[in-house]
Amino acid sequence: MPDLFPARKKRGRLAQLFSRHAAVAIGGGILLLLILMAIFAPLLFTVDPTALAISQRLRAPSALHWFGTDMQGRDLYSRVIYGARISLITGFSVALLASAIGLLIGMVAGFVRMLDGVLMRAMDSVMSIPSVLLAIALMAMTRGSVINVIVAITVAEIPRVARLVRSVALSLREQPYVDGAIASGSGTARIIFRHIMPNTFAPLIVQATYICASAMITESILSFIGAGTPPSIPSWGNIMADGRMLWQAKFYIIAFPAAFLSLTVLAVNLLGDGLRDALDPRLNKEK
Repeated sequence: MPDLFPARKKRGRLAQLFSRHAAVAIGGGILLLLILMAIFAPLLFTVDPTALAISQRLRAPSALHWFGTDMQGRDLYSRVIYGARISLITGFSVALLASAIGLLIGMVAGFVRMLDGVLMRAMDSVMSIPSVLLAIALMAMTRGSVINVIVAITVAEIPRVARLVRSVALSLREQPYVDGAIASGSGTARIIFRHIMPNTFAPLIVQATYICASAMITESILSFIGAGTPPSIPSWGNIMADGRMLWQAKFYIIAFPAAFLSLTVLAVNLLGDGLRDALDPRLNKEK
């Protein structure tokens, strides 16, 4: 019977995470629903989001067009639902790429002292430029596409991850177990990947959630000003851009995509706050 208790406790960890940290449950639940909405968009009573119908232009929300139509007669409900794909793909891709590249740079800078100054000065020079302006400048040199948007935002977010990982690595390399690994003859690469990197995952996961939310907002800004996703691909940014001249008369053209963008960013931030509390050993110390 005593052997059953550890397995029973292990199975309950996920349930304890959601029960003890409501932000994880709420943020994760909302985000999961939005992901399912984006994946199964064709099954949610949508039509072709790019189909033009000039005779149906600027229709108010109704039973036929739930969110109304835009200046080209395109169904706003379908465009908003499909637009979730761009924001989610951009947010998750930027968070993954920036975390991976920033992790590598931060680990090298934090453990290899000869490269620390060079790498950090390079990161500081990138961080001196506001991320939105840097993304706009990079997009100005390329054509509008989802991949280029992801690359431009990733370049602006890498320094934040690198500095976070470097600060963690600087504190970890002075720990006794690292000295023991060095004394035992372990190489630099083994020490970094075996002893230091696993301890950076907790703060890195939390940082990745904030990068994801920031990337979604930046993508919407780029698309809103015409420097991001092409108009042929529906995204929440270019949907709002289509209605900016008609804000006072047809406010719903901006209101619906703005509401979905706000809800998505709120869900990601809630998830990040919950994970920050859940992964903090000081808050999870058993009394």
